[in-house]
Amino acid sequence: MKLDMPPFQQARVLVVGDVMLDRYWHGKATRISPEAPVPVVRVANREDRPGGAGNVALNIAALGAAASLVGIVGADEAGEELRSRLQAAGVLCDFAVSSAAPTITKLRVIAQHQQLLRLDFEQDFGAEAVASLEARTAALLGGAQVLVLSDYNKGALQNTRELIAAARARGIPVVADPKGSDFSKYQGATVITPNLSEFETIVGKCRTEEELSARGLKLMAELDLEALLITRGEHGMTLLRPGHPELHMPTRAQEVFDVTGAGDTVVAVLAASLAAGHSLDDGTALANLAAGLAVGKLGTAAISGPELRRAIQREEGSGRGVMTAEQLLLAVGDARAHGEKVVFTNGCFDIIHAGHVGYLAEARKLGQRLIVAINDDASVKRLKGPGRPINPVERRMAVLAGLEAVDWVVSFADDTPEALLRLLKPDVLVKGGDYSIGQVVGGEYVLGYGGEVHVLAFLDNCSTSAIVEKLKG
Repeated sequence: MKLDMPPFQQARVLVVGDVMLDRYWHGKATRISPEAPVPVVRVANREDRPGGAGNVALNIAALGAAASLVGIVGADEAGEELRSRLQAAGVLCDFAVSSAAPTITKLRVIAQHQQLLRLDFEQDFGAEAVASLEARTAALLGGAQVLVLSDYNKGALQNTRELIAAARARGIPVVADPKGSDFSKYQGATVITPNLSEFETIVGKCRTEEELSARGLKLMAELDLEALLITRGEHGMTLLRPGHPELHMPTRAQEVFDVTGAGDTVVAVLAASLAAGHSLDDGTALANLAAGLAVGKLGTAAISGPELRRAIQREEGSGRGVMTAEQLLLAVGDARAHGEKVVFTNGCFDIIHAGHVGYLAEARKLGQRLIVAINDDASVKRLKGPGRPINPVERRMAVLAGLEAVDWVVSFADDTPEALLRLLKPDVLVKGGDYSIGQVVGGEYVLGYGGEVHVLAFLDNCSTSAIVEKLKG
């Protein structure tokens, strides 16, 4: 399956559910308490992060989509901290405030990157706060393309069927992250995303893939679901849909550091992908890739759009090497998102010699990424005459892509690379040879938008034409 980056900037997702504040106290544990057989942690720093439905919304906003969040908080400092952090990340918060219960807070004590203790602060919300949540959801639903129900079984989502029915009546897909032993409350959702343990709590232990699929299809029929996405830890994910073959996604995690919040990342990427127009298959593949990134981080952590785009490029083998102009445009966008300076140079590069290698190494020093654009065979023939090129474009590109200094190689059919320059808008344009700045093709255009133009001499006084003449002689 080919992965591509959805237009997340066009997506609008409404998240409703249990919001909470995740607090982390970090320190060192170097001795045991004389009062009890427990480690003593000297707290060095503290960190607050949005958790639960707040983490789902944060992940959606980090992808570049518009995220709105409805939940219940207490009239306390934790609720204000949660709101402040989410709004700073671009999440629209519309919280019901409970006078009867505090903001749900989970305090984790961590030493040497290991969680030693978790303290939970929570109470049941009153009926008034729950009714306010539902009214706020109804008011925001019309502006959403996808509704997410992020259920942590903390009491905010007491009337899920009504919320699902309201969304489906508007044609809005519903992604529900379920909890508890009663999945009937998610009746009519588009897709639910239980982990394997949650799924088996409902349907019983599944000993084979066939059993898992059969019980999943039965559950979907009972709940009138369009799809069921089961997250399976080290075994990846399984997407089930009536009338479709099972879709199994292997895990993408390179190193599992902390699984906290990985489920939130899955829900966020899936929902944002659907809102951006991607299919369930494509959204699941992207969610699986993002989950592999999430478990490599400590605690609840959002996966940003640039992170996901770079992971897609690695997956598609486009992190470096030969590219089309369209692929290169995405790669350049990702480089800029990471604050990298993009350098562009061009030429025929018919016979790669020491002068080329040294020149490209010098060009690379002007930024963090180097694009080499080369004339295709017909263009070289027009410029250099009959008998050229010596090497066809595929071989020239392969050799250039193997050089350490070169990140991306692209070919062009015109006599000049001006069309590529206008498409890519590099930060730096470099030309090798005995030119003035004013003689560099495309230089005026690059300078016009604030870019740089440099002329570098070929090293060792090498020349492809001279090498060709020497061979002829």
